[in-house]
Amino acid sequence: ASRPRGTLYVGVTNGLIARVEQHRAGHGSIFTRRYKVHLLVWYEEFADVRHAIQREKTIKEWPRAWKINLIERLNPHWQDLYPTLPGSVPS
Repeated sequence: ASRPRGTLYVGVTNGLIARVEQHRAGHGSIFTRRYKVHLLVWYEEFADVRHAIQREKTIKEWPRAWKINLIERLNPHWQDLYPTLPGSVPS
């Protein structure tokens, strides 16, 4: 997210920490660079990449309100989850 209830970005990666770092550095996605989407406010892990891709496609079809509800059920204050990831680099 760009900020609480701001611009949202949904994507799939096999390396979450590296991908968040790319987005924060302005690399890897024109969309995240343009809209300053630098907060990791929600994520899911999957053992099978096919399931992850299907979930991404499903969420992208959802109305915005559903996505906000998904985030706020587990992260009501829109805290940046990146620092809580094992192996993340402190900012």
